[in-house]
Amino acid sequence: MSFNHYDLLGVKPGASTAEIKKAFRKKAKQLHPDIAGNDGAEAMRKLIKAYEALSDFEKRFEYDKIHSIYTEKTFFDYRTWLNEQEDPVSKAKLVFYELLKLNEDRAIEVWRQNGGLGFTMEKYLNRADWMDCYFLLAEELDKRDFCFEAFKLLILILVEENKHPYFNLFTPEIKSYLAAITKKRLKDQVDDETWIDCLEILINIGFPEHDEIYFKKSIAHALKEIRAG
Repeated sequence: MSFNHYDLLGVKPGASTAEIKKAFRKKAKQLHPDIAGNDGAEAMRKLIKAYEALSDFEKRFEYDKIHSIYTEKTFFDYRTWLNEQEDPVSKAKLVFYELLKLNEDRAIEVWRQNGGLGFTMEKYLNRADWMDCYFLLAEELDKRDFCFEAFKLLILILVEENKHPYFNLFTPEIKSYLAAITKKRLKDQVDDETWIDCLEILINIGFPEHDEIYFKKSIAHALKEIRAG
């Protein structure tokens, strides 16, 4: 009879991390050399392997994906697990996960609950993931008329892209999208000073000449309106 990791630890699929730790300690005591003798060495090795796979949520997620091929059932609910965690790494991963699963409203909700623009997910996700996450999030924010927040996220992507290319051939499309947000929607959502600040940022990150001309003219016009007012 073959046993999976859950069987070896004696826990049900979906067991919490605390339950897994408790089960491991109990089984490990039973397999201690003073009790099981040398015959318990192989069983202990398998037990440790099972514990290592199930106590780390990413390893557990991968294990369940593979195991579900044979059982036709996924044991570990990654979303539920992430929702139960309080650390910023898990919250950042939850935002990205919900975006990938097309639960955009929930992704935005979690992002806002953790600080919105103040939630620096680049600290908690690897470079490729946070750049992808920010772009997806920016698109959804823009669709909901939160253009300023979309603008700020896209700026972070382009600044990083200028340091070390990631999107490569897709970068001109990002710039075109950001220019469209700026020209068509952003001005109505910010005050004049913020509008000027946004335009000045755009001038320094490598936009095509015709866009830079537009940005500079817009700055001049905004400054003129401020002085006139």
